Amino acid sequence: MLDQTRLIIQQSLDALLKDHSFLPELQGEEREQAYTSLGSILSTPNHAHKSFLRIPLQNGKVVRIPSYRVQHNNALGPYKGGIRFHESVNEDEVINLASLMTLKNALHDVPFGGGKGGVVLNPRDFTAKELHLICKKYVRYFNDILGPDKDIPAPDVGTGEREMDWMMAEYKSINPGLPYRGSFTGKSIINGGSLGRKEATGKGVYFTFRYLLHDFLKEQRDSLKNTTNKFAKTTLGYEGRELTVAVQGFGNVGAVAALEAYRCKDLKNKVVAVSDRNVTLYNKEGINIPALVDFKSKNNGELPMTEEQVVLAGVKAEILDREAVLYLDVDSLFLAALGDQVHKDNVGKVKARVIMEGANAPITSEADEILSSKGVIVIPDILANAGGVIVSYLEWLQGRETQFYSEQEVFTLLYDKMKSTLDTILPIFFQDPFPLRQNCYIHSVMKLSTVLYRQGKLY
Repeated sequence: MLDQTRLIIQQSLDALLKDHSFLPELQGEEREQAYTSLGSILSTPNHAHKSFLRIPLQNGKVVRIPSYRVQHNNALGPYKGGIRFHESVNEDEVINLASLMTLKNALHDVPFGGGKGGVVLNPRDFTAKELHLICKKYVRYFNDILGPDKDIPAPDVGTGEREMDWMMAEYKSINPGLPYRGSFTGKSIINGGSLGRKEATGKGVYFTFRYLLHDFLKEQRDSLKNTTNKFAKTTLGYEGRELTVAVQGFGNVGAVAALEAYRCKDLKNKVVAVSDRNVTLYNKEGINIPALVDFKSKNNGELPMTEEQVVLAGVKAEILDREAVLYLDVDSLFLAALGDQVHKDNVGKVKARVIMEGANAPITSEADEILSSKGVIVIPDILANAGGVIVSYLEWLQGRETQFYSEQEVFTLLYDKMKSTLDTILPIFFQDPFPLRQNCYIHSVMKLSTVLYRQGKLY
C-alpha cells in the first residue's frame, strides 16, 4: 500500500510536469530538477519515530510494545493524524497513513500536515488500567515531538475519546504551563472536545455519497449526458432508482454512515447488509439500522451473531460469513473496516458500482485499476473520510479560542468544507480519463508543490 501511494504521487507529478500552465516560472532543466525534488519530498516522511513502550501488566509480567509516530510533511501546518491501536500496525502502514493525511489535508484546504501513530496491540487483550498506562507511556516517549503547534494526534482504529482524554491529561501533567487543549483532538466534550467529532467521519462519508448521486447528479445531469466519460455513465445509471447499500465495518464510521443512509430523505436508498469482524447481516428488503446500533451499544460493540440475538435485536436478517458483505449484488459498497480489504484475489467477485472508502486504503492498487477499468466509481479515502480531520481542525480552533460551536454549527461547517472540495473535484473528474483517486491526488500534489516551491524547499 505504501508503494501504491508513492506510485500515484509520482504519476500526479508526471502529469503536472507536462502541464506548463502549472508553475510556469519553472522551465527546462530547472523544472525537471524541481519535480525530482518534489517526488523525493512527497514520497518519504520527514521523520519516522519508533519506540518500545515498557508496560508492567497487572499479572506481574512486563511487556515491551512497539509504537510509532510518523511525521510525513508539515508544509501546510502542524502534523496531524490519528493513533491506531491494532495488532497489524507496522512501520510501512503508519508511513503510508501519514502520507495519506498530508494529501487529505491538502485536498480539503485544512491547514495541517500529515502524521500518524500506531501501537502494536489488540486493545481487547489489555485491562482498562493497562491501556491507561500504555496511553501515558506513549505520550511520555514521544513528548518532545508532540504539541498543539507541532504534532496533534487524534483517535483511529482501536482508540477513541477515552484514550485521547488520557493522553491529553498526561501531556498537560508533563508540560506544566504550556497550552494543552489542542495537543490532542477527538477528546470528550467535558475535556474540550467538539460536539459532532465522533460522528464526523461517518457523516462525511455518507454526505459525499449523497452529494454525488443526488445533489451533483441533479445539478449536472445535462453535462453528464453530453460526455463520453465512462464514470458519468455509471452515475447516470443510478438516477431515479432506489439504491441498495452494503456497509463493511460497523464501528464509528460504518455505523454512522449506515444510520445516515437509513434516515436520508433526499436520496432513495436502503441498507441491505452490514458487517463487523464476526458476521454479515443481510436482508434484501433493508435492515433496521437504529435497532442494530442500540444492540451494539449494549453488547460490547458487536453485531448479533446468532438467530436468537438477531431476534433479540429486533431486526430481520440472514446471518452470513463476515466476508460476504464484499460480494453482495448491491449498488454501493461502503468499506469502513481496515486496509487491503479488496485486492487482486477477490476484486472479481465485487459487484458494487460505487465504492466508498470510509476506511484508509481499503482497496489495493491492483484492485483499484481493475475496478476503474470497469467504470466502477471509487470515492477514495482522502476525499470521502476527511470528516474526522475537518472536525478535528474545528476542535483545535475551539480549544485555542475557548469558544465552542453547537453540534449543528459543526456539521454545517463540515458539509460546507466537503461541498467546496466536491465542487472543485467532481467537474474535473467527469471530463477527463483519470479515476477519481488520481484527480484527488493531482489536486493535492498541486497545492503541496506550490507551497513547497514558494517556501524555497525545492533547492
